[in-house]
Amino acid sequence: MTEAPLTRARALWQDWVTPGQAPRPLPREMLVAVYRLWLLAFLLKMLGSSWDVSWHFRWLRDDLAPPHLLNSVGTALAIALVTLHSYTGYGVDRRALRLMQVGMSTFLVAIPLDIINHRINGLDITTWSATHALLYLGTAIVLAGVIRGWWRYGPPGHEHRLVISAFWLFFLENVMFAAGQQEYGVVAVAAWDAGRPEAEPELLQFAANQAGHPMDRNTLVSFALPVPPWVYLAWIITAAMLVLVVARWTVGWRWTATSVTVAYLAYRCTIWVLLAEAGFPRSAVPFLLLAGALAVDAVMAPHWLHWLARPVCGGVMVAGAVCGGAWLQELLALAPPLDYHCAPAAAVVLIALWLGVTLLVRTSGYARWLAER
Repeated sequence: MTEAPLTRARALWQDWVTPGQAPRPLPREMLVAVYRLWLLAFLLKMLGSSWDVSWHFRWLRDDLAPPHLLNSVGTALAIALVTLHSYTGYGVDRRALRLMQVGMSTFLVAIPLDIINHRINGLDITTWSATHALLYLGTAIVLAGVIRGWWRYGPPGHEHRLVISAFWLFFLENVMFAAGQQEYGVVAVAAWDAGRPEAEPELLQFAANQAGHPMDRNTLVSFALPVPPWVYLAWIITAAMLVLVVARWTVGWRWTATSVTVAYLAYRCTIWVLLAEAGFPRSAVPFLLLAGALAVDAVMAPHWLHWLARPVCGGVMVAGAVCGGAWLQELLALAPPLDYHCAPAAAVVLIALWLGVTLLVRTSGYARWLAER
C-alpha cells in the first residue's frame, strides 16, 4: 500500500526537481501546494514563537526547549522551500527569490549570534535585543519574497486574496512579536502583585542575581519590563500600522486591515487559552490594534481623497485611533505600560513612512520593478 505513494513521489521528484533559473512556471495545483507548504512553515514558526515567549517568562532559557524545536521545524521547512526555489527556479521570479535568499541568510546568521549572545550575557529575556532584531528582520525579508511570489504567480480568484492575507497575518505577527516583552511582562507583574508569580523560583532567583538585588517588586519590574513605556505604543503606531497599510494596498479588499487584525487577535486569544490551560504564563492581548486597523481601512477607502492627503490624514487618524483603543483597553482589560506623549512623534513617523511608500508606488521605476522577473 505504501509502494504507490512512494512511486508517485519519486516520479514527481524526477520530473520537477530539476535545475533551472527563475522564473519557471508550475501547474496550478503544484504552485498552490508549494505555497501551502509556505503557510505551514510560517504557522509552525508562529506557534513556536508564541510558546517561546511564554516559556521564557516561566523557566530559564534552554536551547532545546520544546518551543525552539517547534520553531525549528518551521524554519527547516522554510529552508527546504528556499533551497527548492533556488535550485529549480519554479514558482518565483528572480526578485522574489532574491528576497527569500537574503532573508534566510540573515536569519541563519542571526541564530549563532543569538546563541553566542546568550552564552556571554546569560538570559536575554527581552525581545528587543540586537540579535533578536536580526531574526525578525530575516523573517520579514523572507515573507516579503513569499508575498511577492504568490502575488505574481498565485492563481487569480478568492484563494489568491485569502492566501496573501494569511501571509500578511504572519508578517503582522512577526512585527508584534517584539512587543511580546511588554505584553507578557505586564501580566507577570500583575501575577506577582496578586501573590501568584508565574515564573519558577529558579528564574526569579536568576533575575535577582542579575539585578544584584533580592527579589522584590522593583526587581521583577526591571526584569519583566526593561524597556521604556513609550516603546510599545510607538512601535504599534509606526511598524504594525504600516504593515496594515501595505497589506490593504496589496490585497485590495475593503476591510483587509481589519480582517487581518481580527484573524491575528483571534489567534492570540486562542493561544492565550491554550497556554493558560497548560499552566504557562499569559499575555495582554493587543486589542488596541483593532482600532488602528479600522482607521486604516476607513482612510484607504475614499477614492476622492487626494493621494498626497491620504498619508497625512491617515497618519493622524490611525495614531488617534490606536491611542483611543489603548485607553479603552486600559479601562476594560489589561494593557502594557503606555506613554501617550509619544503619539505625536509616532504619527509623524507613520506619515513619513506612509508617504514614502505612496511615492514609491507612484514612480515608474517601481512599475518596472514589479514587471521585472
